[in-house]
Amino acid sequence: MTLARRALAVATACAALVTAATLPASPAAAAAADPPPTSMVSLGDSITRGFNACGWYVDCTARSFSTGDYASVNSHYLRIRAAEPAIAGRNHNAARTGAKSADLPGQAATAVSQGAGYVTVLIGANDACTGSESTMTTVATFRSNIDTALNRLKSGLPTARVLVVSIPDVHRLWTVGKDSGSARTAWSLFGICQSLLANPTSTSQADTDRRNRVRQRVVDYNTQLAQACTAYGANCRFDGNAVFRYPFALGQLSTWDYFHPNTSGQQVLATVSYGAGFGW
Repeated sequence: MTLARRALAVATACAALVTAATLPASPAAAAAADPPPTSMVSLGDSITRGFNACGWYVDCTARSFSTGDYASVNSHYLRIRAAEPAIAGRNHNAARTGAKSADLPGQAATAVSQGAGYVTVLIGANDACTGSESTMTTVATFRSNIDTALNRLKSGLPTARVLVVSIPDVHRLWTVGKDSGSARTAWSLFGICQSLLANPTSTSQADTDRRNRVRQRVVDYNTQLAQACTAYGANCRFDGNAVFRYPFALGQLSTWDYFHPNTSGQQVLATVSYGAGFGW
């Protein structure tokens, strides 16, 4: 190689290095550079509490997709613990069965008091699944509750990572369960999500329209969750509707109420939501 060509090659290599150094890191590289948290708190409702995943109408927090420690669920906590042993025993479940978005700010205060480095949020199913369509939480009120909670997290835990999980497609409960006598009996007997699941065998236009409106309310809630997370900033990540889009099956629901995820349902919820999250 001539001296001129050698000089040109060196100059080209230097330019490439400079260019590479100034390019923004890819999401995968950024995730790899972000160290796993050493503490976490889960916020939400009965889904996050693992309700009905191990017993008759009881919370089963060990089987929670987020902070549980049941091996077969392989929760966020267990996945993080495999990479960061320091998180062991620092997995607090602040969710409450029956909670709605209005309860989230109080749960956020608990996360702050725990000094969490990672927070998962899954809320909204109970805002849509009420006794009747007319009692669903309005979209504006839902957003206000979410903003209040996220602002509390941001001010109290400025360096924590927050994963906002989309609300599952509750309309699919009707799709997968309407032909099951056991599911219909449970929905009626326990008054489950009557805004959506009342008259489950009806094909009337009025009932079809009602179910579609409830589904649209969930879609609207998820839109607000995504926007609120974006407004939060770089430390918040929305799952991109990964959980909402997941086509869960009847066999992944508790056979006691045909509403809450069973152990298998919690496991797939963990996989889907973690995969759409920070990826430690």
